[in-house]
Amino acid sequence: MSAIEKLTKPAHLIDMEDIIREGHPTLRLTAQEVELPLSDQDIILGEKMLQFLKHSQDPVMAEKMNLRGGVGLAAPQLDVSRRIIAVLVPNPEDQEGNPPPEAYSLQEIMYNPRIISHSVQEAAIEGGEGCLSVDREVPGYVIRHARITVEYFDKEGEKKKLKLKGFNAIVVQHEIDHINGIMFYDRIDPEHPLAVKDGMLIIE
Repeated sequence: MSAIEKLTKPAHLIDMEDIIREGHPTLRLTAQEVELPLSDQDIILGEKMLQFLKHSQDPVMAEKMNLRGGVGLAAPQLDVSRRIIAVLVPNPEDQEGNPPPEAYSLQEIMYNPRIISHSVQEAAIEGGEGCLSVDREVPGYVIRHARITVEYFDKEGEKKKLKLKGFNAIVVQHEIDHINGIMFYDRIDPEHPLAVKDGMLIIE
């Protein structure tokens, strides 16, 4: 049974066992474009990827299923070399600890996503980036674009365009890197991992 056949079985919930780790050759491939109109299999896979992210952010489900929290997942991380990503970025609680009016600042399954424009300004997350396929900490600034415009198809096969900035832009760039065979630490300066370039935005 292929990876995608196993992942899209009705009763299967994606867990950490399904996620391949660094060193696996699939993570270094350029993933294939998804054919349109989308197959049921591709739609189901995208929905299950988003479901995994929701489970990983739910303390009860995460503990029960032994999941690491994640805000993004790409199909190649599941050993499926297709251009499918899911992103789920929660909004923070307010200062009193009340839940936000909108649960998520970004919730999307993207098929064949591509960055069609980006800012000159660069950005990096203050504490560095992590990855569900990397079981170690890799310190250093991961240099990315501060703002991007991404074009993609949704599960209905509609072409969409989204302007993103800050953390949301970084999450999408991280996942698009996965479908291009790029790992986040490829973007850390090996000589000066914590050097801050002129005008670079540091995101807390």
